[in-house]
Amino acid sequence: MRRFGDFRSLRVLFALTFGMVAVSLGWMAVADENTASPAGSHPGDVHLVATNQSSSSPPYPPGELGEVVRLGELLVNTTNEHPLSKPFVGNSLKCTSCHLDAGRHKKAGSFIGVAAAYPAYSPREKSVITLEDRILNCFIRSQNGTRPPNGSKVPVAIAAYISWLSEGTPLKMNPAKPLGRNHMTLLAEPPKPPSVDRGESLYMDRCASCHSDDGLGSDEGPPVWGDQSFNDGAGLAGVQKMASWLQVAMPLDDADLNDQEAYDIAAYVNSHNRPNFAPN
Repeated sequence: MRRFGDFRSLRVLFALTFGMVAVSLGWMAVADENTASPAGSHPGDVHLVATNQSSSSPPYPPGELGEVVRLGELLVNTTNEHPLSKPFVGNSLKCTSCHLDAGRHKKAGSFIGVAAAYPAYSPREKSVITLEDRILNCFIRSQNGTRPPNGSKVPVAIAAYISWLSEGTPLKMNPAKPLGRNHMTLLAEPPKPPSVDRGESLYMDRCASCHSDDGLGSDEGPPVWGDQSFNDGAGLAGVQKMASWLQVAMPLDDADLNDQEAYDIAAYVNSHNRPNFAPN
């Protein structure tokens, strides 16, 4: 989306603020020829940091639990690069590509309070699922990969991180669908039917500077269509959900799209090819 300020400076600020120097070292350690890509085809080091909407976090727990929480935070920020999670990711997205600020954003895919919403019935899966199930499903949908083993380090650490961000949230039974306290509200139908043509014009004006004209991403924004983006089984592959997310998330830290604009951009973005969902 449209640039604001010095994006790279914000990434440095993010690293200093949350003690993520170790993350940067981890990226350098795992970068190899397997992560190399044609120039501009898909970014390897993209963080979407929306500081105005970030929530403060409680202190890390002591001992081994705190270490696992930190590992979960690291995995959320480096999902497609960390050696534990990389084998299960089939594109260049990270969890934080959609769950802004590593899930600390209050509106755009917030993790805050989410752990208290599970177990819950999932209409998409047509069964009652746990938080760990939901995490594993993201790997096969949004990250177009394969499920890590249930109970393995990856889903346990990410679940521990989400639980840490949910501390103090009252438990809630969700018999219809899993909704955390900060769940995204879906937009109503726009005044006019969504237009791909209007969406293309808006995308080029508001989005292409970060996500590139061809939608394949850059150093400042992840791919929004194509082989390195989420597959057609992900939630954001739906125009209504994409529009609802865009309105609270983009342009980054300056979200000002009206309903019609959000729907038009969503229609344009989702008019392009992306991988097919293949359950595994």
